Amino acid sequence: MAGQVAAVSRNETYSFSKPSRDSITLLTGLGVEGDVHAGETIRHQFRMTYEPDLPNLRQVHLMHEELFDELALKGFEVSAGQLGENITTRHLDLLGLPTGALLHLGEQAVLEVTGLRNPCAKINYFRKGLLGEVFELDPVSGEFTFKSGVMAVVRHGGTVRPDDPIQVELPPLPHHPLERV
Repeated sequence: MAGQVAAVSRNETYSFSKPSRDSITLLTGLGVEGDVHAGETIRHQFRMTYEPDLPNLRQVHLMHEELFDELALKGFEVSAGQLGENITTRHLDLLGLPTGALLHLGEQAVLEVTGLRNPCAKINYFRKGLLGEVFELDPVSGEFTFKSGVMAVVRHGGTVRPDDPIQVELPPLPHHPLERV
């Protein structure tokens, strides 16, 4: 399985969106250099208040560019970085990856997928009604499908740029489906 980096983004301050950049630097065990969510312990603004010492399993947020196409068909114009992701991908089934999958980006960087991004209500402040479009309820099972990307930790640092290749290394069997982190 292979894909490509479509865009990279980071923000030094807490805000919903992240500006696109020419490149980002991933730091082993920390996240994106200069990004507000980088760190060994949790950096999610709300969760830091009650779980400040938990390991940061959300160092890097990846989202598939194909979601933007799907949202456009429903009248929502969204582009790279606007939903807070650090790396926008193309031609890669992020949501179909198992927990522990390794993503080799560019020449050196390696990310380990830790789980699904849990979209928050702030998404409706960005575009009213968008929250209802980034998850689906299965009418049979009653389970939600979260479509707003995956979270990862940095296993090996390096520079990542748009158009860099992404190679997937699956973990040993049995594979475990992604859950929210």
